[in-house]
Amino acid sequence: MIELAAILVLGIFSQWLAWKIKVPAILPLIFLGLLIGPLSTLFTPTGEKLVDGDSIFQEELLFSFVAISVSVILFEGGLTLKLKEIKKQASVIRNILTIGVLVTLVGGTMAAYYLMDLSWRFSFLFGTLIVVSGPTVVTPILRHVKPNQTTNTILKWEGILIDPLGALIAVLAFGFIQTSKTEQEYSLIALRDFFLTVATGLFLGVVAALLLYYLLKKNRLPHYLKNVMTLALVILTFAISELIMKEAGLLAVTAMGIILANLKIEELKQILNFKEDISLIITSVLFLLLSSRIELQELSQLGLNSIILFFVVILVVRPLGVFLSTINSKINFREKLFISWIGPKGIVAAAVASLFSLELSMDEELLGASEAADARLILPLVFMFILGTVVVQGASAKMVARWLGVLRKESPGVLFIGANEAARFIAKYLYDQGVPVLMADTAHANLIEAEEMGLPSYGGNILKENLWEEVDLTEMGQLFAMTSNTEINVLACKKFENEFGEDKNFRLISRREVEVKDIDKPKNLLFHGTIDFINLIQLVRESPNIEETPVNSLTDYEEFMEYNRDKIIPLFVRTDENRFKTISGYPLSFSKGDKLVYIENDYFIIKQEKTEAA
Repeated sequence: MIELAAILVLGIFSQWLAWKIKVPAILPLIFLGLLIGPLSTLFTPTGEKLVDGDSIFQEELLFSFVAISVSVILFEGGLTLKLKEIKKQASVIRNILTIGVLVTLVGGTMAAYYLMDLSWRFSFLFGTLIVVSGPTVVTPILRHVKPNQTTNTILKWEGILIDPLGALIAVLAFGFIQTSKTEQEYSLIALRDFFLTVATGLFLGVVAALLLYYLLKKNRLPHYLKNVMTLALVILTFAISELIMKEAGLLAVTAMGIILANLKIEELKQILNFKEDISLIITSVLFLLLSSRIELQELSQLGLNSIILFFVVILVVRPLGVFLSTINSKINFREKLFISWIGPKGIVAAAVASLFSLELSMDEELLGASEAADARLILPLVFMFILGTVVVQGASAKMVARWLGVLRKESPGVLFIGANEAARFIAKYLYDQGVPVLMADTAHANLIEAEEMGLPSYGGNILKENLWEEVDLTEMGQLFAMTSNTEINVLACKKFENEFGEDKNFRLISRREVEVKDIDKPKNLLFHGTIDFINLIQLVRESPNIEETPVNSLTDYEEFMEYNRDKIIPLFVRTDENRFKTISGYPLSFSKGDKLVYIENDYFIIKQEKTEAA
């Protein structure tokens, strides 16, 4: 019990540590797993591990736990794979997911065969396992580096799409290995079993997805059971698939997730959020558990050839795949180099490799001595690739991006927190002037109104940690927090300080800040801190006209504001290059050709006149 409790506590601690030091969670998870596992034998009095996954679960039970855990992770990965997003991406992304994957598969297989002296079958299995990267490792790197839009988009969508795709390839490859263990390893029987496994997985995945779709659309489930019923159905689908055809389970749940992601289900985000929480716990436990199982002897077998293999893959195989995938594209040479450099391996590679390693260890008598040794080497080899790519590429990404000149320039776009009437009015004006905007809200009615106006929108909690995995914020460079809740506005500005910069996050003034005259107002107030949420809503209803006037200097601005006191609400300064600067408490500067963008304050004039008349 103590070991299991330690695994749970250390897993959550690793997630917190990763958040605190801003690195992918996979790093502290593997380091801690190795520390309490194989490395602990170097300093414990008895030479035993502090924690050993094999002592927590018996072999069959451990295999079942890992298999079910991987099925949940792959289902969540499938939920992120929307076919319409594949169609919208540039041809280079499709090429990376086809040509690039094929090059990595073939190159990794050949490198493992010649450098590690693995059999062709296990070299091929290794090649499939290093195909994946994953958003859990790519996203933190991109957030830290902030490369230009071209490289950011390609790397982000490669990471999202390649997880279920790579896992599917690995599962199919392992299934073929499993169905070809006999002396007639490439016989028609093996091929028949292979295709039956694929057919079974796909069929049951489709059936399970349609069943869940029916239950949700027809409201056959109470609200509080929707998430847990989804989890139960995923596990049930996996178990039934495995009973019918071995190795069909992972394919079934991946297909189930992909199908659900492409059906219109309002509860999908709720289900996905729940699955993310479950996957967080599973991932934490799984990494520590599986890292602790690795033997020190297996790590010592890696040797110099494994290091050479590592650099061959990241310096030869990965660049070859990227350059072949970008032939005749508009991507320049330096962007290709940066994309080639970023290819970290993540949770799916580790989880699937662990699952395969467990199953192969139970079938060693069918493999023979030589291939049994190859099977034992796969897991530490994949873990070495995960650690190596995340550490080497993650640590050097910023420096490489700066050296290659692919860092993102200041983005002109505006992220609106709140898609209410006032926010839509301001966003529509900017959007019509060519400024990228994104409306974020949890209110479905507001999002519908925004979409009808042609404004890009996002329905969800903008404050959650994994936001960057769901929405592309590459073009966003400023934040306008315009909800009716001042606390949410303040939290949003605080959250995006590291992303956009302290002077790029703005919010509406609160009613209390307007009424209390003797307090120092924040510097990041929208529209010079002259109007709160309620009055802004009334203003855009009564005076929905935006005007401009030239302001070539600070003196021009101050004179105009003094003359029109209480008659206008200043919004932006429009530069001669059609850039928009926010009117806020920060020091203002003006150049020749600048224009002040404002709303005529007819609403308050009329209101004041009515008050005086009364």
